[in-house]
Amino acid sequence: MRIGFAYDVHKLTENRKLILGGVEIPFERGLLGHSDADVLLHAITDALLGALALGDIGKHFPDTDQGYKDIDSRILLRKAFSIIKDRGYKLVNLDSVICAQKPKLQNYIQEMRHNIAADLDADIGQISVKATTEEHLGISGSEAGMTAFATVLIETV
Repeated sequence: MRIGFAYDVHKLTENRKLILGGVEIPFERGLLGHSDADVLLHAITDALLGALALGDIGKHFPDTDQGYKDIDSRILLRKAFSIIKDRGYKLVNLDSVICAQKPKLQNYIQEMRHNIAADLDADIGQISVKATTEEHLGISGSEAGMTAFATVLIETV
């Protein structure tokens, strides 16, 4: 068994869609990044890669590569998970949290879990996604951006 942990952060900006967990969420701002800037999926991707000491999302999918410009982060997650599977591992469980002052995310959590479970060949019961605020403190509390944390447990098949 191997454990991976990761953190990601993206700035909120005008004229971008807000995508979290592969779900487009109606909001006046979105996250800035080379890809679709899905902060949750980036944290999960990094946690998976980290569990096997394979580096991070930037190593595998660099922002200097125009092939990844505006790419759907679900594609990156699936590619990273394919690397994990090729090394003989499967997901045991995932626990994650999104930090966002606004918008409220509760109504989107189930769809996020469904997307992630599908991408990781998992049962939805293996996928935990939570949302919290920073009580108007920090990056997300000041509404400057959003952060996400993810922990994964993987085991050999």
